[in-house]
Amino acid sequence: MSSSKKHQLIEIEWPTFSPSERPPQFSLATFETRLAQTQAAMEKRGLTHLLVYADREHSANLAYLTGFDPRFEEAMLILSQDKSPLLVVGNECEGYLPVSPLFVAGKMRGELYQPFSLLNQPRDKSRLMKDILASEGIQANSHVGCIGWKYMEEVEQPNAQFAIEIPAYIVDACRDLSAWENVTNASDILMHPNHGLRATCTAEEIAYFEYTNFLAAEGMRNLLFGLQEGMIDFEAAKLANFNGEPLGCHPTFATGKNWALGLSSPTGQTIQRGVPLSTNISYWGSNCCRSGWVAESAKDLPADAQDYAENFAGLYFETMNDWFKLMTVGTNGGSVSNLIDEKLPYEKFGIFLNPGHLIHYDEWLSSPIFPNSPYSIRSGMVMQVDVIPFSQTYGSTRMEDTIVIADAQLQSQLKANFSDVYERCLARREFMRNTLGLDVPDDVLPLSNLTGLVPPFFLAPNTVFAMG
Repeated sequence: MSSSKKHQLIEIEWPTFSPSERPPQFSLATFETRLAQTQAAMEKRGLTHLLVYADREHSANLAYLTGFDPRFEEAMLILSQDKSPLLVVGNECEGYLPVSPLFVAGKMRGELYQPFSLLNQPRDKSRLMKDILASEGIQANSHVGCIGWKYMEEVEQPNAQFAIEIPAYIVDACRDLSAWENVTNASDILMHPNHGLRATCTAEEIAYFEYTNFLAAEGMRNLLFGLQEGMIDFEAAKLANFNGEPLGCHPTFATGKNWALGLSSPTGQTIQRGVPLSTNISYWGSNCCRSGWVAESAKDLPADAQDYAENFAGLYFETMNDWFKLMTVGTNGGSVSNLIDEKLPYEKFGIFLNPGHLIHYDEWLSSPIFPNSPYSIRSGMVMQVDVIPFSQTYGSTRMEDTIVIADAQLQSQLKANFSDVYERCLARREFMRNTLGLDVPDDVLPLSNLTGLVPPFFLAPNTVFAMG
């Protein structure tokens, strides 16, 4: 994986591409297809029923299957092989049911279950959970799969298939109606990096995620070019221009005394020269993050960090070029993990999370990239360029954006159905190749306008890394 090219700093004007427009809402047929695929997976596993539980923090699986994302309270979809789906909701979500095309078309039923509502709201109009489950056919010989937001491996929990993270009272009711061993964790049906239904995306999904990445990237551009010494972090965060699309994770802004708290939000810190800064903007299917220094050049950095660009961030940039080379269909995830371990050793760069993961409505779906991974990169994977170094001396650096790995067939589908999206992806890829010198394979479609752009000094954002 060696290359004769090395990092350098260049001065450029950041590229502009044609604006991304919000694509049409997902169609009824899309949700019917997703449900049919899920029911096929149930049948293959011998499940008679599937419970898909959601709350506001963990709504991705339910939103994927129905177009419904719960607000304020909880909700649960009950799937069986012989009835139309039933979506169980609380008081305030009952009026929100028509957001789902399935519900509007009469292809999904709804039922009020008031214990999903907030405390002390009315509780006088709904059945017991056990009665709802029984009326959906859960009985002694039923096999029930539960989907929340994660599953476990045997190394984490003995008898991992029985470790279920949705509320105990729902699991208990299922086990009372059936049998303890007949109720299992089935979150992998949607979330597993190798066979999960959400692990690969269609052209229709990619088009929406391209739009959200456009929003996140343009927000980050505004923030970085508007950043000024002496600003308060709350003032800087406003520059991101959030527009109301659902967030994939809470926005962060870490600097000042909070600079090492990577998940910190604005707290009233003053933007000070010579201090590290990290920030992110994340809508569904996107997360644009940059880390660097509030500085115009290395001269603004502490004495022991003035080689930040050449001995930390620049080495990261070179390694990420090699990372991109591996983003092709069929690459083993373990080889990607090995690359980062070898090129960016933990002792200096402090990387301990997976060097790349899948993103969807949730910011982290799962990942095929980990040591000794048996899984490969597949066409349709929406991958977060998320490799996170950290140093007490150098702070961090980042080129975190979202790409799609797409074979010729998927690219042809995207071109045929969303030609403007496809052309923007090609233009971004050519910018990465021709201006930044990155060796980006044909399988990579960048969704963000900023993919590959790494300004080490945030007060001079036109100074960026390139390979040469």
